[in-house]
Amino acid sequence: MEKIKIISVTSMILLIAAFSIYTKCDAKEDGKLKDKKIFLPEPKTKGSVSVEETLSKRRSVRKFQDTPLSIPEVSQLLWAAYGITEKDGRKTTPSAGATYPLEIYVVVKNVEKLKPGLYKYDSGGHFLTNIKEGNFYNEISETTYQPQMCKSAPMIFVITAITEKTTSVYGERGIRYIFMETGHSAQNISLQGVSLGIGSVLVGAFDDDKVAGVLSLKNGEIPLYIIPVGKTERYK
Repeated sequence: MEKIKIISVTSMILLIAAFSIYTKCDAKEDGKLKDKKIFLPEPKTKGSVSVEETLSKRRSVRKFQDTPLSIPEVSQLLWAAYGITEKDGRKTTPSAGATYPLEIYVVVKNVEKLKPGLYKYDSGGHFLTNIKEGNFYNEISETTYQPQMCKSAPMIFVITAITEKTTSVYGERGIRYIFMETGHSAQNISLQGVSLGIGSVLVGAFDDDKVAGVLSLKNGEIPLYIIPVGKTERYK
C-alpha cells in the first residue's frame, strides 16, 4: 500500500512538471502566459555597430516614424536598460552596493504582437508583465510639458525607483546614487537604440504625481525619467 502511494505521488509530480513545461513552451510560442507574462527573446551581446559609432550618432529625436517596434527590438532595449549580465544578478548598469532600486515600465502603443497598455519589466526572468490593458498614451504624454513629443512614439519607457532599497544602505546620499544609476540606464537605452535604428529623447520635465497616478505607484516609488522611443530616419 505504501509503495502504491509513493508511485502515485511520483506520477503526480511528473505530471505537474510535464504540464509546466508544456505551458511554458506554448506560452513562448504565443508570446504570452495566462498570468499576463510576456517572455522575451534572448538579447544579443554582439552587434554590428560599435560603441564609438553609437556615441557619435546619438541625438535627441523628438518626432518618430509611424512604424511599429518588434518584440526582439523591445527585448534588446529592455535588456540594455536593466538586464541581467551575470549569474549573480548583476545588471547592465552599475548600482551602489548592487542595491538596484530602479523599476522599468513601458507604455505600449504600437509594438508588434503586444496589445496597447502598461507593462513592467522583470529583469530576472527577462519578461514583461501586463499591468493594465488599454491606451494610456495620452495620459502619460499629458504628464509632460511637451506632450506631442511623446505622442508620436510607438513606446515610452518610464524609469522609477524604490528609494528605500538604496537609502536604507547609504542614507540620504543614496538618493544621489539613484540619480546616477538612472542616468546610466537611460544612456544604455539611447545607445542601444542607435544601434537598432531607434531614436529616443530623455524627458525630465513632467508632473511626478500624475505619472505616479497613471502607473499606480505605491508610496516610496518615485518616477525619474520618461523616454519615448521609436524608429527614425536619422540612424539609417
